[in-house]
This record gives sequence, structure tokens and C-alpha cells, in this order.
Amino acid sequence: MSTSPPKTARVHNLTDGPIAMTLLAFALPTLASHILQSLNGSINAMWVGRLLGVTGLAATSNANLIMFMVFALSFGFGMAVTILIGQTMGQRDIDGVRRLVGAGVALFVLLGLVIGIGGWFGSSAILRLLATPADVYPQALTYARVTFLGIPAGLMILFLQMALRGTGDALTPLLLVIPGALIDIALNPVLILGLGPMPKMGIAGSATAGLIANYISLSLLFGYIYTRDLRIRLRGPELRYLLPCRDTILTILRKGAPMGVQMIVVTVASLAIMGLVNRHGALTAAAYGAANQLWTYVQMPAAAIGAAVSAMVAQNIGAGKWNRVDRIAVAGMAINLALTGLLVLSITLPDRFILSWFLGNNEAAIETARHISHLASWSYIISGVMMVLSAVPRANGATLAPLLIAVLALIPVRFGFAYFLEPAWGPDAIWWSFPVGAAVSAALTALYYRFGRWREIQLLKRPTPEAADELVQSEIEPAARVHPTS
Repeated sequence: MSTSPPKTARVHNLTDGPIAMTLLAFALPTLASHILQSLNGSINAMWVGRLLGVTGLAATSNANLIMFMVFALSFGFGMAVTILIGQTMGQRDIDGVRRLVGAGVALFVLLGLVIGIGGWFGSSAILRLLATPADVYPQALTYARVTFLGIPAGLMILFLQMALRGTGDALTPLLLVIPGALIDIALNPVLILGLGPMPKMGIAGSATAGLIANYISLSLLFGYIYTRDLRIRLRGPELRYLLPCRDTILTILRKGAPMGVQMIVVTVASLAIMGLVNRHGALTAAAYGAANQLWTYVQMPAAAIGAAVSAMVAQNIGAGKWNRVDRIAVAGMAINLALTGLLVLSITLPDRFILSWFLGNNEAAIETARHISHLASWSYIISGVMMVLSAVPRANGATLAPLLIAVLALIPVRFGFAYFLEPAWGPDAIWWSFPVGAAVSAALTALYYRFGRWREIQLLKRPTPEAADELVQSEIEPAARVHPTS
């Protein structure tokens, strides 16, 4: 069976050609997708801030941290499948790719149902653990519960986008983000205010707009995948892959769990910081929420380039081209430094104007947000290097060391710095904890990349050098399938 991509598929060849240009071309659609999704969230935050005030904005900031925790857990398993797909693509095993897609779909359907139901009933307890201010809590609870109803669709969209990128297709996920984002943006003011025949729903309207957009986007994504016959589609006998074999599931769980826990550690650290912020009142919480909107954009180059680096390294490892791995890492860090540095400068110069989009004419909140941004924004230049560099070992299944680094840098370092110095420094201790934690994390990641044993991990059964060379040059799918092993 031929492994050449369908004529309509937008697939990058990640194992040949110039590294920097290929990496940049593959990363840009992912970056554009992140920008569009973040613009969606920012515009919705502006609607909430202007129509419902700082209390509504603080409510969405608290609830969105819970949502981030949900997607953090799921991200690890999705990333494990994506890495496996990348290495399997490097070996030109399309049937193996579809086996992994079937396992991922089954896993994410289960995750979506469990998290959606659990989140509806558990939102109240989580918000109380966050020390959510009493005047913010009712709206935060409503927003969180409605949002959890859209989690099953949201997680499936996340997985399908990651699977497509694992095959080398970064453009399709971008194109299919657009309709959902436009629907969400358009429905927010309509449902918040009750325009036309719609009921006035307040904060629930904003969450409902996202819920509707998620399910429409998922329908469009499935329709596109099957209409264009993309590599991740399952047909006929391939549908049996939705009941995955034990070894495949165990590999996904074993490799995905540390990445999921790492993301949860990031989220828990953010929740702990949010708890410290909340002690300073709704105005500081709203200002911090507005600063977070800016940081969302600052982090996007590292997230997009890290994902591209991970997919590119995975395919090259699968193809046996280890000589390209270090060059991919260097190219990824250089591109990220340029893009992240430019973004930090871009949000710092006109920050008063940008922050007023979220905080209206509340001068006290704007000044607080500007102060937060000036102290903490530049730390994302450092953390971006760490995100890109850590993507390389992760592409070979090295997940435990990055988890340990995250735990150390975020809990005892970042949170400990903020918690113990807050009595003396006030809220400035919270903002300074960001560059301190980023510097420690970047240093430890560099040491692990240089001296760690991540290159010795064997995520898939590797072909001999002669067979690897034959797979790279051939456009014919190998008869012997390669499946995940320990």
C-alpha cells in the first residue's frame, strides 16, 4: 500500500532538506493556530471585562485555570501518541499510525467523559481551594460548570490536531480552528447580553458560546478528515483499532503520564500563585488576569516551535537520522529567541493601551497590570529556551527527567520564593518568582540535554541502519509493522 500523502494533504517532509527553513515552515501554522485561539480567548475576555466588569473577568481567570489543568492532564497522553506517530511516520508505517490514532481516540473519549462529569461536580471544591474571593465565586462556578460540558469535544479536537501534526500536517489544524473561533467570538456578546431572541445569560453566556463552538468545530474536523482522506482517518477493518491492544495503551500511559503530570505541576504551581494573588483582592486578581492575557501570546512561539521540534525530531529518530537531531535543537532555540524577544518588546511598549482593552478605564487595575508585566514578562524569553530544548529528549520518550525539573523549578523555587518573600516584599515577590523559576528550569534542562542518557531510550523497535535507509528512500509501506514497545 502506498504511503505517499493524499494530494489534498498538506504534509511536510521533516526528515530531509534544510532544517531551519523546514522547521520554521512547519511551526508557523501551529503558531498561527495558537494566535487565533488566544485572540479568541482575549476577545472573549474583553467582552466579559467590559460587559460584566472586573468581577466577571476575575471569575473567568479563576475558572480558566481549572480548564488549563484539565487540558494539561490530557496533553501528556496526546503528546505521547503524537511522538509515537512521529517516529512511526519516520519509519513510513501508515498502518501503525492508524493503530495509534485508534488508541488515542478511545483514550480521549474516555477522558472527556470522565473529566466532563467530574468537573461539573468538582468545580465548587476546586474554586474554594483557590481561595476565590466571595464576590467572584458565584460567577466563576457558573462559568466553570458550563465549560466542563464542552470538555469532551475540546479534548477530542486537541488530540486530532496533535495527531495531524505528528504526521507532518500543521496547516489543517490551523484552517479548522477558524470557524470555531469566529462562532465563539460572535456568540459571546449575543448570549451575555441576550441580544435578539437569545436569553440574557451573563457569565454563563460566555461559557455557552465556547461550548457550542467546540461541538461545531469537532464536527467540521471529522468531516474534513474523512472528506480529504487524511492519514489519520479510520475506515472499514481499521475501525477495530478503536479497541487498542494492551501494549499500545500501556506505552501511551507510561510515556504520557509523566508529561501529563508535568503539565499538572505547571497548573498546580499556577493555581498556587493564583491563590497568593487572590489574597490581594479582586482588583489585583483582575490585573493579573489581564497580564496573563499578554503572557499567553508571549508563550506562543515557544509552544509552537517546541511542538514542531518534537514532531521533527521524532520523525528523524524514526528514520534513523540522529545526525540531524542536535541541529534541529539549535535551529529551534534560535528561532524561538528571535520571535519571543520580539513579542516581549511588542507588548511592553504599548502595554497601557493593550491592557485597557481588558480593564476598561480602571486606572488602578491598569497600573497594577503594567507593574506585573514589567517584572515578569521577560522571564518567558528564558522559559522559551527551556520549552524548545526539552522537546528534543521528549521526542524520544524521555519524560521523567523533565517532570522532575518542572517539580523542582516550579514548587520549591518559584512558589517557595513567592510564598516566603511575600511578607517582606508584598506582591512583588510573586512577580519576581517568574524569572527566578524560569532561570532554574532552563539551566537544569540544558544540563540534562547535554549529560542525560535520553539518547539511549528505544521507544520503538528500530530498524537496522540499512533498513532505515531503505525506509527513508522508499515510498512503499513496509510489510512488517512496527509497534510500540517498552
